[in-house]
Parts: sequence; C-alpha cells; structure tokens
Amino acid sequence: MATTDNILHVALVGNPNCGKSTLFNALTGLNQKTGNFPGVTVEKHSGKVRIHAPQAKAARTVNFIDLPGTYSLFPKSPDEEETLLALLQREQSEAPDLVLLVADASNLKRSLLLATQVIDAGLPVVMALNMVDLLEESGFNVNVQALSEALGVPVFALSAREKKGLTQLKHYLAAVQPEPVKESAFQKNLLHTVLPQLDRKVSDDLQKQASAGVPVDVQADTLERYGSIEKNIKSFITNPKPLKALGLTHRIDAVVTHPLSGLLLFLTVMFFIFQAIFSWSEAPMNLIDEAFAQLSDTLRAQLPPGPFSDLLSEGIVPGLGGIVIFIPQIAILFGCIAILEDSGYMARVSFILDKLLRPFGINGKSVIPLISGVACAVPAIMSARTIKHSRERLLTIFITPLMSCSARLPVYTLLIAIAVPEEGAGTFNTRGLILMALYLLGFAAALLTALLMKLWVKSRERSTFIMELPVYRLPQWRVVLFTMYEKAKIFVFDAGKIIVAISIVLWVLASYSLPGRFEALEQKYSTAQVVQQLGAEEAAAQLEAEKLRNSFAGMLGRAIEPVIEPLGFDWKIGIALITSFAAREVFVGTMATIYSAGDADENSLALRQKMMIDTHHHSGRKLFDFPTSLGLMLFYAFAMQCMSTMAVVKRETGTWKWPLLQFVWFGALAWIAAFVAQLAF
Repeated sequence: MATTDNILHVALVGNPNCGKSTLFNALTGLNQKTGNFPGVTVEKHSGKVRIHAPQAKAARTVNFIDLPGTYSLFPKSPDEEETLLALLQREQSEAPDLVLLVADASNLKRSLLLATQVIDAGLPVVMALNMVDLLEESGFNVNVQALSEALGVPVFALSAREKKGLTQLKHYLAAVQPEPVKESAFQKNLLHTVLPQLDRKVSDDLQKQASAGVPVDVQADTLERYGSIEKNIKSFITNPKPLKALGLTHRIDAVVTHPLSGLLLFLTVMFFIFQAIFSWSEAPMNLIDEAFAQLSDTLRAQLPPGPFSDLLSEGIVPGLGGIVIFIPQIAILFGCIAILEDSGYMARVSFILDKLLRPFGINGKSVIPLISGVACAVPAIMSARTIKHSRERLLTIFITPLMSCSARLPVYTLLIAIAVPEEGAGTFNTRGLILMALYLLGFAAALLTALLMKLWVKSRERSTFIMELPVYRLPQWRVVLFTMYEKAKIFVFDAGKIIVAISIVLWVLASYSLPGRFEALEQKYSTAQVVQQLGAEEAAAQLEAEKLRNSFAGMLGRAIEPVIEPLGFDWKIGIALITSFAAREVFVGTMATIYSAGDADENSLALRQKMMIDTHHHSGRKLFDFPTSLGLMLFYAFAMQCMSTMAVVKRETGTWKWPLLQFVWFGALAWIAAFVAQLAF
C-alpha cells in the first residue's frame, strides 16, 4: 500500500500483557495523543515519530497506533471487535499500512495463534519478539531466523522495557515498502463468521467480502493452529527450562494471591497510598498556596480598581489556585496506581477479589474499571468493554461512579483539613484514615448497589473469569513519572477550562443583583448609627455578607436551601453543589470565589480559615463543623455530580435509562448519608 505524504501507519497488535503498550511508549515517547475509534468510545492511542534510516535519503514519519489487546481475531468483547475492524476497514483515515505484531517471547505459543491469524488474513506483518531478555537470563535461546522463515515475515528480537533492539526495528520501518492487503480465503471466512455478531456498521467492502466467505468452526480452527504451533515450537526455542522470573513469581504469589494474606496485603497497600497522599504532599501544597495568594495580592495592588481587577484577583486566580494546589496529591495517587500496574500487582488484585465480587454479580475483571475509577470514571467505564458477560458489564458500568475519583480528592482534602485538627499529623494520621475510609465506603456502596441490581437485571449468559498473571517486574520509573505528568496535566487543563468559565460566571453572579438592592444595602451600612454601633470593619464585613446573600448567586443558593438545610448545608454550599455538576473539583474553586467576594478585608485569612470561621445564617453555629463537613464529604462520595460520566454511561449503554437511574439512586444515597451524619454527630 502506498503511504500518504510518506506517513507510514503502523498498528501495534498483540495479546494483553505482551508488552505492547510498553513498546508503544518506547517508540513514541511524548509524541502521543489519545482519542476514540470512530463512532465508539474505545480509547485509541497514537503517536507520530520521524525516523531516519542510515541509507534512506529522507526521514519518514511513522504513525504508531496502539490497538486494544486481543487473543484472537475472532472477537469476544467490544475492545477485540474494534481491533479487528481497525485492521480490516481500509476506508478509515488511519488504515494501517503495516501490522507490528508484538509477541511475548516467554509465552510464544499463545502469541503465535494471533500471529498466524493476522498473517493468514493477508495483512502485511512484522513481528516484534518482546521480552527476550527474560528468556536469555533463564538459559533459553530463541532462533529468530527459524521463526521468521516459518512465519514468512520479518522478526526482530527486542526488550521494550530495556529499550534493546529498537534501533533495528526503527530502521526497518523507516525503509520498508509494505505490500497492499491481500484478500484471502481466511479473511473472507473470518468476516463471514464475525460480522453477523457485530452491532457496528461496517463498510460495504467488508460486507461484500463477508458474503463471499463460509462460516469458520472457530474451535476447530484454533485447535488446528495450536497443534501446528505445538509441533514446531521446539525449532524456535531451544534449551527450555523454567524461567527464574516465573519461579520467583510463583513464590511471591503464594502470599499475594492467598485469600486471606492477599486481601490484608491489598488493604495495607491502599492504607500506605492514602497516608502518602497527605504526608508527602503537604510541603509542595503549601508552596503552591502561598504562590497563588501572592499572585492575587500582586494583581490587586498593580491593577487599577474595578470589575476586571476584582475578577482576576478574586475570581479566576483563586479558582485556578484551588485546582493547581492539588497537583501533588493527584500525582502521588496516579504514580502509586502506575507502580501497581507496571509491577504486575494489579492483575493479582483482580484475581484475589474475584471470589469476593462474584456474589455481587460482578467478577475479577470488574476490579480494573473499579480501581481505574479512582482516577476518573469516564475511561474506567470505557474499560468495562473488556468484560464479556453483558450483565456483569452493565453492573460494572453502573457502580463505577461510586468509586471516589481524583476529582473528589480536592473536596475531601479541603473538608478534612477543616474538620480534622492538624495535631498528630504525620506519617500515620487521622486525616489519612478518614480519606481511606471514604474510598472504602464508596467501594462498599458500589457492592451494595451491584447486589441490588443483580436481583433486578437477569441474564442467561454463563460467566467466566480468565486472567493471565504476568511475572513480577520492577516498575519502570520513567513510565511512572510520565504517567504522573500526563494525568496531572490532563486533570489541570481539563478542569482548568471549566474552572475559568465557572469562575467568571460565579463572580458575575456573586457581584451583581437586581437593580437597587446593592445600593440600598450600602446606604444602610453607611449610616453613622450602624457604623457607630458595629464599628467600621464589622459594618464593612456585614455589608459584603449581605451583598453576597442578595446577589444572583445567593438567590440561586437560597432557592434550593429548603432541600439541603436538613443536612446542615446553606445557600453557599448549595451554589457549590450546583456548579459541581460540571465537575466535582469545581467545588473548591466555587468556595474560593464565594469567600473572596464575601470578605472585603484585603488581609483576610486563607480559604480554609475563612470557611472555618463562617457561621450558618439560620442556626448561628459554625457552618463547616464536623457533622456538616462529614456530611458534605459523604454527599460528594455518593452523588452523581459529573455530566461527563452521565454522558459516557449513556453512550456505553445506548439509553438514558441507566444514567438517569444513577442520578436518582446515587443522589438519594448522598442525601441520606449526609442526613445521618448530621443526626449522628
């Protein structure tokens, strides 16, 4: 196939846990972008790199496309369906010119099943034989030439983790001129077998090919391929002996995957993660807080008085500062998750929790979306497509938003800092325990919801759980650091767009009212009698508080106050609950905006201190006392306050029934939990 503008589109295909994503990261570095396959929400990663071969006249741009992992071209999940269609639909803009088939050298038999199918489908293929370093360390010898001759495709031995052998592969890709995709009998029969099962609309070309084929006996075809592979495998790998890495893995797994010790270890790991989120992030958060406070003061001092100056210093800067300040905690959380995934431990978590989850109608594969939901519910819900059982997939999608995502973390940490005394803070402190309890509470609520839905949503499908446990490896720190950087950047920039817009809207709502109201208040608090009775500073403070209450924002908050007042909330919290539907982390920016507008003293205390001294305008007690702060944390732990999550649930389920049911059910849980907290304390 002739490439467009000298761009070679290379699709990375391989089994799960074969090192495909590691190779993709090693080849593309920072030159990556994330999107979705056309018409679906399966995530697609691609990255363009300029490669110059030693004897080539000009460099070539190679566009690497990391396709979802699959064991076979006969798909059993939506992710695997997208891999098949991405390979065979030639009309798409990034139709692959070449397939880079990533094979796990330590499990070559399984990798060769997929390899033979891709080759028989008529696709141009080059094989990257990954993880050869593990084989060599254990006394294996891989006959790369024999494997290449048997398959009829080029084979490159490499180690993606160690970045060994990548240069030869890059030079090949810079110079190769791949042949067009050939129509084969296997391709036609494959399409004839698979397409009737797909819900996706496919091209006329694929439909024509499918109509010319005959059904494939998938089981017989698989057994025949495995038989041939078994007969020839010894000519590719010699001196076989058990891998040392596998031996060590089995010894560790005796503890890690034990029903009791494995669960205790998992809880211990999570405990240390949440302790680290508070103790390690304190110093950088203080520096960020001071920097934004100084920036606000500088803007207020340098800019001429007026609405624009107030907007910047009291609206936008405090709103953004309320997000940026949580970068250290977000980075620590994502870094810990990356370490667990890269080391091979996360797969063990799925294994040990499978028996725990099955009575609730889900299985071990649901753990990946649920734990991913700690980062963000949107990609986590998309990842549920790997769950083959339809009811378990639906239940997982439904309960994933109950996992406390990173957007809730700023809310939790702000309210915990207000409600829990700083005394005793350190490596092990009460704040970390409360944070962990909130995450575990979300998990418990998810299980309860799944149990109730299991009784309602019926299915005749038979559920199975098959997951390969990779060998343990030391995490790649460059991958961990890159993940921390990427996730924190996405969090800040995605939230930042919303924060800027909402900060401007909030400032306008909090700074203006119906004609004549502010003037009347100013006249009231400027009289000599009031100033003499209250004092100049107290009169100015009460004037600003009255202005905020009578502003458009105050009117909006008071409109919903009857519903939330039994929870100890007031109209200011009501405003935050409404704006948080755009994104939960907006709560912090909303508080920063509201309290900056409500306090005219330029030497006022920081946001947390302002909230700590505020009082409820009806009861007169501290607004953010322990019961209200705890109730607000519980409300955010349960409530469906994320329009993006609702949209992706609708997309994945194909109906508004499920996201609307989530909104009602989670909202009821949130209100009841906050009400119980108010009664109990």
